[in-house]
Amino acid sequence: MDTKVISLTDLQVDPAGVLSRCYDSGQPVLVELPNHGLVSIQPVEPDDDLINDLIKHNPAFRALLERSLASPRVPFPFDRLGEEPSSSK
Repeated sequence: MDTKVISLTDLQVDPAGVLSRCYDSGQPVLVELPNHGLVSIQPVEPDDDLINDLIKHNPAFRALLERSLASPRVPFPFDRLGEEPSSSK
């Protein structure tokens, strides 16, 4: 099966549909980001323990999680790709 490449706009228009099709097919989807390249979205099986393995075996990932948990939540700026999110909202 070929890997599907979609535009960021396709993902923005129907995120639930894109993610559902990716999960149902078991195949990764590559999202083309303007001026940034590609990002892979792939399904994770229910018995896959990727996150716990990362937490257990990767100190850098643990530190990243700790920094993330300590920082304020800022929504992802889909409409301004490439710009820093504004914390004054």
